Amino acid sequence: MDFNFYVNDIVGPARQEMEDAGYQPLGTPEEVETTLSQDGTTLVMVNSVCGCAGGIARPAAAYMKNYEKQPDRFVTVFAGQDKEATDTARSYFTGYAPSSPSFALIKDGEIKRMVERHEIEGHEPIEVVQQLEKALDEHC
Repeated sequence: MDFNFYVNDIVGPARQEMEDAGYQPLGTPEEVETTLSQDGTTLVMVNSVCGCAGGIARPAAAYMKNYEKQPDRFVTVFAGQDKEATDTARSYFTGYAPSSPSFALIKDGEIKRMVERHEIEGHEPIEVVQQLEKALDEHC
């Protein structure tokens, strides 16, 4: 069995789910730098193929597109797939260990709020949504 074929069968739908929700995929370090260094607010979803990403984080991410307070940009990087882009994004998450899935709210190039895997895994999507709403209410 071709490993890449298997991985693409799993990764493809996970990527597509975020694009369908309105998140811009960032696949290169240059795209990440250009986006996260901009003025304004950016919600970054660090995507992954684990169950808590599919069952909790991605549904919460999709819901956030309907919230009354909006960041200037919704973007996503894919941990374990777009490694350099993800590493570049994580360089903005100062003070936080690598975590996926996760969310980061960046404002004017600086981390304002991080929702880490331990705040996602084992929780309901609405609990993650509430954390993200609080961050958007405070910083957007």
